[in-house]
Amino acid sequence: MYRSEIISVQGHANNSPMEVLVFQPQGKGPHPGLIIAQHIPLAHTGLQNDDWQIDVGERYARAGYMVAMPFIFHWWPKEVDIQIKRDEFRDDDTLADLRATYQLLATMTDVDAQRIGILGHCWGGRVSWLGACHIAQLRACVVLYGGRIKLAFADKAAPPIELASDIRAPVLGLFGNDDQSPSPQDVDDYEAALNAAKVPNEFHRYDGAGHGFQDFNKAQRYRETASNDAWEKCIAFLDRHLK
Repeated sequence: MYRSEIISVQGHANNSPMEVLVFQPQGKGPHPGLIIAQHIPLAHTGLQNDDWQIDVGERYARAGYMVAMPFIFHWWPKEVDIQIKRDEFRDDDTLADLRATYQLLATMTDVDAQRIGILGHCWGGRVSWLGACHIAQLRACVVLYGGRIKLAFADKAAPPIELASDIRAPVLGLFGNDDQSPSPQDVDDYEAALNAAKVPNEFHRYDGAGHGFQDFNKAQRYRETASNDAWEKCIAFLDRHLK
């Protein structure tokens, strides 16, 4: 239900080919578009090696969205240790990835370029917030248990939370109250930053759920009730703002 495309991205030091998985909805377009930022377990294996991440793309395609899922860890060989990728991860390179992915979607003949949003889980949740700060054309942003939004990365750019006033899209946030990255206090700070910037937002928190509560590959983390409710809320939010 998806195809793989390779696009070239200019980063801070070089051009690098990036794989993007494209999930095509049924029916005639133009369809709304959705950038989905990957979670970090795929940093060293690739997008096609996680059936949960593929399921995420397929679900949103079934809901009527043209999905583009970029492999944002393409700046390193896959065999490089995950901790090195964490330590060297740069927001400027990530923004180049997101802008290239946005252009890929926006120039598809069966996508409405005026109706594109961004969504991410875990590491991708921070990426989703970051993208909404810098790509003004995005019309919706969903953050699922995204940590490190209050932290700067290797390029020493401002932490994404400090850029809340640059967000032009409404934000949906979904978090587990047992999570520590982000912690409930972090989530309070996210919400406060959006409110101070007068960014429309809708936050939901789940008792008994921690980090990665939607990932059915991790039995110790997966919480079916919270996951199903989050799916419904995400689809309703995106439909409201992109359809």
